[in-house]
Amino acid sequence: MKYRVSDECIGCGLCVDTCPEVFSMSDEGTAQAIEEDVPAEAEASAEDAMSGCPVGAIEQV
Repeated sequence: MKYRVSDECIGCGLCVDTCPEVFSMSDEGTAQAIEEDVPAEAEASAEDAMSGCPVGAIEQV
């Protein structure tokens, strides 16, 4: 499974705090997701990051 962060991201950093194995902040100040499949041990926290995004900018692809 993979995740994508849309242009709706406001750069709050909640996803990075919740799941740093998958999400990081870009130089532009918005979140980005790793391009690889989510490691099995990070699946639950990545799901938490997606559901916790205040603007719904994270989607599973």
